[in-house]
Amino acid sequence: MNIVEQNKNGVTFFQSDGIAAAGGAAHGFSTRLGGVSEGMWASLNLGVGRGDDPDHVRENYRRFFAAIGADGRQLAMSNQVHGGVVRCVTSADLHADPYEKVGYEADGLMTDLPGVALVVYSADCIPILFYDPVRRVIAAAHAGWRGTAAGIAAAAVDRMKNVYGCRPEDILAAVGPGIGPDCFETHEDVPNAMTAALSTAVLRHITIKENGKFAVDLKAINAMRLEGAGLDPEHIAVSSLCTSCHPEMFWSHRKLGTSRGSMAAAIQLL
Repeated sequence: MNIVEQNKNGVTFFQSDGIAAAGGAAHGFSTRLGGVSEGMWASLNLGVGRGDDPDHVRENYRRFFAAIGADGRQLAMSNQVHGGVVRCVTSADLHADPYEKVGYEADGLMTDLPGVALVVYSADCIPILFYDPVRRVIAAAHAGWRGTAAGIAAAAVDRMKNVYGCRPEDILAAVGPGIGPDCFETHEDVPNAMTAALSTAVLRHITIKENGKFAVDLKAINAMRLEGAGLDPEHIAVSSLCTSCHPEMFWSHRKLGTSRGSMAAAIQLL
């Protein structure tokens, strides 16, 4: 599977060709292109807590959902805390307005309810979308480095299996655009967290730079987590694009700081 660029009605986004080919689920990873926001939020800002005009953000959501083929009338979002919790979304969690308050914390969402768009935010962190076309279950996860170390990707697979009876070998996973290893330069706290969680197997995705800091490949580590959870490697698509390297296309916290918008990844059963 691959992550491919798409453009519909002026909105640029990315999709997994494997999830698209399986049918039955609309999905996409947004960029910052194709919206109506202005100034430092130009143009497709989907972050509701960035200080942007709420009406602009609502219109951006309408455009993004229309582009990916989701209706967006029933949303499930969460307060993301860089952890490993995956919430099973029910009808009680749904709302129509992205600005409606959410009363729970989770970095992963999953459901088997048709018509429900699961949404996670990112601006360098790694967004991951899941689809089981056999059992018809979807999930979305936000994997920062803490969530990656906490195993959010594998937790989503385990929850899909334990709650809905999904078989890992049936699950398709798309790892979207996020910060790449050359730009994700860290001190030893991040490598230490990864090795504590995954032992020395993770070291092939961590390199020491000439300045003594570490380059950590979060996308590769999450793909490794997914394989360890039982996914077929051919069912895992990984974007090669670094959000920090392409600020003209993506929001990057490392590149832009707090003067920015946010991207979203969304998936909905049709």
